[in-house]
Amino acid sequence: MKFKSIKGTRDILPPESRQWQYAEQIIRSRMALFNYREIRTPVFEETALFARGIGELTDIVSKEMYTFTDRSDTSLTLKPEMTASVIRAYLQHNLGEQQPLTRLFYIAPMFRQERPQAGRLRQFHQFGAEAIGGRSAAIDADVIALATEIYRSFGILNPALRINSVGCHLCRPAYKKLLREFLEQVRDGLSPESQRRIELNPLRILDSKDDNDNRLTASAPLIKDHLCTECREHFAELQESLALAQVPFLVDGRIVRGLDYYTRTAFEITSSDLGSQDALAGGGRYDLLAEELGGKPTPAVGFAAGIERLLMVLNQQKHDFPEEPGPSVFIACADADGRRFAARAVMELRRSGISAETDYFSRSLKAQMREADRQQAVVATVIGATEIADNRCTLKVMKTGETRQTALDSLAGGLKLILSRP
Repeated sequence: MKFKSIKGTRDILPPESRQWQYAEQIIRSRMALFNYREIRTPVFEETALFARGIGELTDIVSKEMYTFTDRSDTSLTLKPEMTASVIRAYLQHNLGEQQPLTRLFYIAPMFRQERPQAGRLRQFHQFGAEAIGGRSAAIDADVIALATEIYRSFGILNPALRINSVGCHLCRPAYKKLLREFLEQVRDGLSPESQRRIELNPLRILDSKDDNDNRLTASAPLIKDHLCTECREHFAELQESLALAQVPFLVDGRIVRGLDYYTRTAFEITSSDLGSQDALAGGGRYDLLAEELGGKPTPAVGFAAGIERLLMVLNQQKHDFPEEPGPSVFIACADADGRRFAARAVMELRRSGISAETDYFSRSLKAQMREADRQQAVVATVIGATEIADNRCTLKVMKTGETRQTALDSLAGGLKLILSRP
């Protein structure tokens, strides 16, 4: 019997894994610039955490979660998103007592049992950031600036930032009533999914990917035009803060996000290179989540972004990824003495910080040099009884053919001289 990866999952193999490492390094560097520290939470949590935090009526909870019962009869769920887990950890470990504004970031796998599509698998990977403890719209702008700066650092062409306000518990109920009244007038023409959402979650209909839904709701009232005074002032401050940070944006009243815990700020970053599923990143403010999860009221704002989609865009735009580095030196073995020397030397070189490789198949010297070339070794050398007796070897730079003599008992020093050259 041959085993294969599960539907909706995939293996990330070399050299592609190098692209992932490269992307993660840039993400981590930008998070550090903005003073965010990494958090890692368990892959699974109690199911109730996501049901309460994300919302029973969301597609994630009602359709997509990987949920199972363990041997102690506890219902557990593989993480479908990260924010609820971060807030759970924030509350559990009293992180708010350490500083007034807690900045956290993550890079982690997520799990949703949905139809696999471009850039979104059943096990997918996200990076994101959460700023917990502040109500100011300037913090929202700082989080959005972080997200846009990450994409700018990759040189992504033409990303678009769209922002909106989804109001709060004071102004949203009246708006929902107004929106439902409009939607009832076009109910029969809406998709079955949107018809179901009229009572359960009407704002999501504005975010529908169905072209006919969008046509029928083109004149629907938008919440940005029905905000309470505080939400209106918060949204104005957000726009001013983004302008001061020189972050270009568009106001889009149809950005509502898919999770129940969002209040006020909502935003998306998109790329036209992704087709209809064009979202690169999304997020917003969620001041009610901590209280929903059993903590005291705690304002917070954050975003999440897909790594698969980031890499898709980079590859479509012909991004210049760094090459997978080969070994610094390949030691070819001329005879049995050379093999014994190489077995000791490669470990000594590695311990001194030099990547080293040798032959393990007793191949001919010609075959070994082909292998050094295949591995893209920077330098190659041949060692045998003669070189050992003379305490000398020749180091050859593979790209230029340049050679240099060095003593075997100072091989590391000779290599470092060559490797340090530009």
